[in-house]
Amino acid sequence: MTEAVAGTCGGKAGALGVLLRAGLPVPDGFVVPFAAYLAAARDLDLGGPDDLDAARRAIGARPVDAAVVGALGRALGELGDPPVAVRSSAANEDTAQASAAGQHESFLGVRGAGEVADAVRACWASLFSPRAIGYRGASGHHDLAMAVIVQRHLDAEVSGVMFTPADPKEPTGIEASWGLGPSVVEGKVTPDAYRVAEDGSVTRTIADKRTRLDRRGTRLVVRDVPASAREQPAIDDSTATRLARLGEEIAAVRGGPQDIEWAIADGRLWILQARPVTAAPPPPSGATPPPPSGTAGTTGTAAGALTGTPGSHGTVTGTARIVRGPGDFGRVRPGDILVCPFTDPAWTPLLRIAAGVVTEIGGVLCHAAIVAREHGIPAVLGIPGATGRLRDGAVVTINGTAGTVTAANA
Repeated sequence: MTEAVAGTCGGKAGALGVLLRAGLPVPDGFVVPFAAYLAAARDLDLGGPDDLDAARRAIGARPVDAAVVGALGRALGELGDPPVAVRSSAANEDTAQASAAGQHESFLGVRGAGEVADAVRACWASLFSPRAIGYRGASGHHDLAMAVIVQRHLDAEVSGVMFTPADPKEPTGIEASWGLGPSVVEGKVTPDAYRVAEDGSVTRTIADKRTRLDRRGTRLVVRDVPASAREQPAIDDSTATRLARLGEEIAAVRGGPQDIEWAIADGRLWILQARPVTAAPPPPSGATPPPPSGTAGTTGTAAGALTGTPGSHGTVTGTARIVRGPGDFGRVRPGDILVCPFTDPAWTPLLRIAAGVVTEIGGVLCHAAIVAREHGIPAVLGIPGATGRLRDGAVVTINGTAGTVTAANA
């Protein structure tokens, strides 16, 4: 992977290649380049949007070429045949114009050439998923090429995301939680939030981190965090400071502010991804979200404004639409305010029509918040019990800069 460049291996793999060449701590691995995908897709008719779903099914069904499977086996053998992470690296992914955050497939804990080949094929097919198609339509990028990163899987004790600032006098933002990174980047847990100032001082907000994701063999399992650990800091201040300094180094190597995924495994810091910051989050409001006790399941709206974490700038008024899963997608109309427990990457098409987003859990550096900022719609995150405290169909105003949600009758 040290030789990876964006032109043949996509933005995500190209960035990791840059970091490896700079001597930064990236897990070892290799890349299946664009050429392998283009060979597999050579006879597919990609002439128009009606062909895309058929293309996804076709690529997902056809076997990976035996020569590619053989090359995968040899490369895995050179790594010692460990469990690996298999991650997309599409053309125009992780660029300064569009992150494509969470739009393509990634797999953790994969083992053996056959299983890795299946994961590679699924990454190729994810170019044609509804969420990826919708994202490309909104961002104006239509290049269809997919490389795939295969790198050693890390059984992280703690993981998270970090944003480095455009102005070095501004603090670095870090989010952290227990276990593997998808819990944080997919917004399925509210992480601890740290801000590390230029002088190394740290301010932090410790969250109630109730679940964690871990590997068990080749499966990923969600486990409850013991009550005694839920409100313990995932990292200490010295680790936050080390992360911020590493982020500064990465930003210098990459030539601008970076959105960085990181992990701690066996006490060592690792960098899993670095991409340009496409849209910076609002600064913290200083407000503390209300506790969940006594709120979940209430009807109507709470008196006064609900407070959460500012996720994406702006203020908008619209109809609250409670969305708890895909079965509710058809109820969302243009201009509605999406109110949900969290936003899965598969929900990205809704962000093209929603006027704003409110979530019960998640942090400002998760995929959904990043995409909301790219689309320029306000977002307020981490309001416990929001789907019960806001009434479906009520008119609400959300202020994504201040982190507040107010019902019209409040």
